[in-house]
Amino acid sequence: MAGAVKRIKLGSQGLEVSAQGLGCMGMSAFYGPPKPESDMIALIHHAIDNGITFLDTSDVYGPHTNEILLGKALKGGYRERVELATKFGIINEDGQFLYRGDPAYVRAACEASLKRLDVDYIDLYYQHRIDTKVPIEITIGELKKLVEEGKIKYIGLSEASASTIRRAHAVHPITAVQLEWSLWTRDAEAEIVPTCRELGIGIVAYSPLGRGFFSSGPELAENLSKDDYRQVCDC
Repeated sequence: MAGAVKRIKLGSQGLEVSAQGLGCMGMSAFYGPPKPESDMIALIHHAIDNGITFLDTSDVYGPHTNEILLGKALKGGYRERVELATKFGIINEDGQFLYRGDPAYVRAACEASLKRLDVDYIDLYYQHRIDTKVPIEITIGELKKLVEEGKIKYIGLSEASASTIRRAHAVHPITAVQLEWSLWTRDAEAEIVPTCRELGIGIVAYSPLGRGFFSSGPELAENLSKDDYRQVCDC
């Protein structure tokens, strides 16, 4: 039934989203080969029509192809019905993941995502991984400028330490922290979850079903394709 998914406040900065989100990574990357575009657009529309309006992607998914897919799916009035989250900061160079958070890259990545998504603004823009070569205050300072320019509405961090979250939040309020959190991944409960509660930061848990293990069971591993990242790494 449309609208059956309840809505919640994510963090304390004003963002409201569906309590259940739709992670779009596996449609285009990492979990086996890309899925048929028409099927994925139909899936996205089905989710939105049934009240799941919090959509999550990243520029590294593909790379780039997942953002392009979402851009196509959000045509025809769907953009106005969703809260769109994407991420920057991971670069795949010859199969090796590198992290960047310097201001020039932050701005260029945002502009490129806006173009691929074909939208005027991004609701929630995450730093996908922390670039330890650049002080977090510098990265957040550039993101703050993007907020002031209306290109992004809210700032998020993905897989950041408690101390990094505090330092970032001191520059500009952080709306959400994304991290892996499930029955078998509970490290965040020691420091990160209490820190977010204290600061009024929402938590977006990815892979709550153990990357499919809790929904499919041990046989999941037996049916993974050779190019599925769950075969070779913790991604």
